[in-house]
Amino acid sequence: MEPLSTRSLDQAPGSREEILRKLRERIVGFAASRMQRDAAEDLAQEVLILLHEKYGDLERLDHLLPLSLKIVHFKMLAHRRKARRHGEFTQVPADEIQMADGRTDALTAMEQGEARERLIAAISGMGERCRKLLALKLKGKSFAEIQSIFGVTSINTVYTWDFRCRQQLIEDLRCPQRGKKSDAGRNP
Repeated sequence: MEPLSTRSLDQAPGSREEILRKLRERIVGFAASRMQRDAAEDLAQEVLILLHEKYGDLERLDHLLPLSLKIVHFKMLAHRRKARRHGEFTQVPADEIQMADGRTDALTAMEQGEARERLIAAISGMGERCRKLLALKLKGKSFAEIQSIFGVTSINTVYTWDFRCRQQLIEDLRCPQRGKKSDAGRNP
């Protein structure tokens, strides 16, 4: 694209369409020097529409050129603000993102298996009442329902049993050998 002076465009024979075509080249060149070519062409189209709708009375290039460059400048600033708001400058391509595969790794699977085995061993080492109480709680029964199932008169008794069973389970999970030694003397 050869640089055109204001005088050469004003003196060039042709209609308003010819002036707008050359003005579009200038706008695209100005915008493309500061942003991507396709975005610059979109911006030039927006500027020309704005010039046609709001400034249709201007015919001379010496009025249209500075006005169009000011409009392009403001539209480029708005485009950059929008891109920053949408995070387009900080986006990472999808092929560069490391994504988890969703499967558990071997270490985690082994730790979960050991924890499951400790939990099963601790629960099986508990007394019958504690196992039944935990099973009812896992089924979603309320303390009032558990009270009626066990046939006790006070709900506070169920609260106490629950507290003691949970404490016993916590102790057995912390120290599995301790639960096996004192298993014979367990009443709860």
